[in-house]
Amino acid sequence: MVAGSIVEERDYTLIIDKSGSMSTQDQPGGISRWETVQESTLAVARKCEEFDPDGITVYLFSSRFRRYDNVTSDKVAQVFQENDPMGRTDLAGVLKDATDDYFKRKVAGQAKLNGETILVITDGEPDNRKDVMKVIIEASRQIDRDEELAISLIQVGKDAMATRFLKALDDDLQGAGAKFDIVDTVTLDDMENMTLAEVLLNAIID
Repeated sequence: MVAGSIVEERDYTLIIDKSGSMSTQDQPGGISRWETVQESTLAVARKCEEFDPDGITVYLFSSRFRRYDNVTSDKVAQVFQENDPMGRTDLAGVLKDATDDYFKRKVAGQAKLNGETILVITDGEPDNRKDVMKVIIEASRQIDRDEELAISLIQVGKDAMATRFLKALDDDLQGAGAKFDIVDTVTLDDMENMTLAEVLLNAIID
């Protein structure tokens, strides 16, 4: 568990899948994955405000992505109102933008002392798996220490192909050339009785 001071000296970016399948209801009569993610984003924004009043960076992605800077809890509803689930799952493009942005801020002396955590919520397999691996491997080679950059991949839904790929990112990246193992994957099975919000908050303080 990371001490409070380390949590405070860290930036947080949330990358949210808004591909068409995110409108799925996993329980009959229940809320959709999209609504679950909105509730969880609000919980994360509130938690991060406790130690960073500037808010968090939020990306929503499908075939393209949109980026929102300085998202505080009172802006979360607006972000979700401006986006609807549709399109494909271009994870590589949005992940590259997020990691490039971190390294730009690092070079400019604007990054937090203890680096950055990128939380990715997705329900399906990305369009181009090799490109996703390449982005993460390249990012791992640009950091000085293991804990500087963390990427947590959190799967909602039960897509078995997505589960296999996300687990491979967690387990096989160093064998594929990554300098550090910077990826942690949480699937629906791993969550057990935890809510998505609890999983995200754990990733922040872990």
